[in-house]
Amino acid sequence: MDFKQLIDEIPAYDHFMTVDEMDASTLKLAEEYPDLVTVTQEGTSRSGHPIYCLKIGDGPKNAFMFGCPHPNEPMGAMMLEYFSRRLCEDEALRKELGYTWYLIKSIDVDGTQLNEGWFKGPFTITNYAKNFFRPVGSEQAEWTFPFVYKNYSWTTPIPETQVLMNIIDRVKPEFMYSLHNAGFGGAYWYVSGNEPSLWDRFYKAAEKQNVPLNLGEPEMVYVTQYAPACYKMTGSKDSYDYYEKSMEHPESMMSCGTSSDDYASQYGTYTLVAELPYFFSRKIVSDKIMPFTRAEAAIQGQQVSHDQIEEIGKILEPVKPWFTDDNPFPKIVLLSVDKNDASTQAQIDYYKNTEAYQQPCKESEAFDCLDITRFYTLLSWGLSVRAIRYAMEHTDIDPQLAKTALDKAQAGFDRLAAALENDIDYSVVPIRSLIGVQLESGMIVADLIRSK
Repeated sequence: MDFKQLIDEIPAYDHFMTVDEMDASTLKLAEEYPDLVTVTQEGTSRSGHPIYCLKIGDGPKNAFMFGCPHPNEPMGAMMLEYFSRRLCEDEALRKELGYTWYLIKSIDVDGTQLNEGWFKGPFTITNYAKNFFRPVGSEQAEWTFPFVYKNYSWTTPIPETQVLMNIIDRVKPEFMYSLHNAGFGGAYWYVSGNEPSLWDRFYKAAEKQNVPLNLGEPEMVYVTQYAPACYKMTGSKDSYDYYEKSMEHPESMMSCGTSSDDYASQYGTYTLVAELPYFFSRKIVSDKIMPFTRAEAAIQGQQVSHDQIEEIGKILEPVKPWFTDDNPFPKIVLLSVDKNDASTQAQIDYYKNTEAYQQPCKESEAFDCLDITRFYTLLSWGLSVRAIRYAMEHTDIDPQLAKTALDKAQAGFDRLAAALENDIDYSVVPIRSLIGVQLESGMIVADLIRSK
């Protein structure tokens, strides 16, 4: 299939939609196309907000796409905003694709609302980190699917995950697209199985939009790489096996369930994840050889991250008693603090004992290890500031105790944010370009599955 017109006509979006705007648009589409669109409330979030699912088309195969699996990743919601309307407007496209489409713009509506402070810009590292929110793994829609393996089990999916489970069980999709996106770097993809015919088509989709490939370090050291920037989907079994190699009780490092891909695999579903960045630096595509090994860069980055998380932990310790369960901001940070030493040591052991990391380091890999690592640490500083402010507004914490912690956390945030803004020569990738790569990647995989 030729998707040129579909991709070329993506609007030049300059901001992201709020949850209320997404909901209004979803309901409006159903009003405009009552014979084509069915909207169902598939459940409610933990705060009671409705979770809407669009059903469009009547093709013989089922496709399920859901946005905001992590609520700081609204790119997929914007893609679905465009794609859902195009499906309604273009009968030829619906018929040629040959699917019944199930679309959820935001599965984590509560978390998405906590990110809305940066959705309208300005799009800078500092503003993103200041308004960033991401739930702890045990409260993530993507990572609380049931999981039982060796000495670990997880049997309590959150309501948002239960919504996903219900739809997957009901429609048994041939194709599923969990719409993630990254914060920094370049484009890369995860797929359920090795399909070599996809790689060049993915690369061309990114090239058309001037979005570079992410040729730095993978997100997880244990991921299986099929081709440059193309990886096998991972689940919690992979995490367990990784930790088992370096510690006696790997279950101590596990704190959530498994992924949507892992759950849907029981139905033979083929899953795609396309990771696209908000921010880009030319270093992410550089093959320049640095005067040190990959291991040396990775270990240095791990140590910097460890020390930053340790500092955050010391600042938060005096105010932890006032972090109530309804305070969403400190949970993922405190988990990082709790597992900081063990996680860092496991990573360092892996780098020291893996042959590939003894090779000379490329500038792209060094950038991942030394700069992007600091970027993600900044997010923990931002969450810490928001956590303390929440406690000040919602508990009886001593004002002076809270102010002391807040001043220290804010100073840590400001210091690192200023350093990153100074050290990293970055640009903001246009939303339209990112949607173009994400949508075309999805159409490529949907077309492959349809043809089988």
